[in-house]
Amino acid sequence: MNTKILLAASLIAVFAIGSFAPVMVAYAQYMGNVGSEGQTGSYTLEEALEIQKRRVDAAKANPASGSGTPYLDASGVVGAAIISAAVFGGIAGAFFLRGRSGKYAAMGRG
Repeated sequence: MNTKILLAASLIAVFAIGSFAPVMVAYAQYMGNVGSEGQTGSYTLEEALEIQKRRVDAAKANPASGSGTPYLDASGVVGAAIISAAVFGGIAGAFFLRGRSGKYAAMGRG
């Protein structure tokens, strides 16, 4: 009975803290030209074309860097998938090995 009350109280606390927390606002990443007094200007087509031209020139000058997405790096896509698979696979393996023996294991199965 106490565990049910404790679980319900903790869930209520989590939802209450979440509802009273200040709402974080996501601002746009590219706001254009920002003046010295904080005002924002427009992100012009000429500025966008210049930035894209510099990006393409940098990629052509250093072709070994590729697109810049680190697929095989530990901080990249495949690295994160491998790390996650190792962690969750280890946990699943531990539960599997633990479940094969013990008080409630079926007789004759290991």
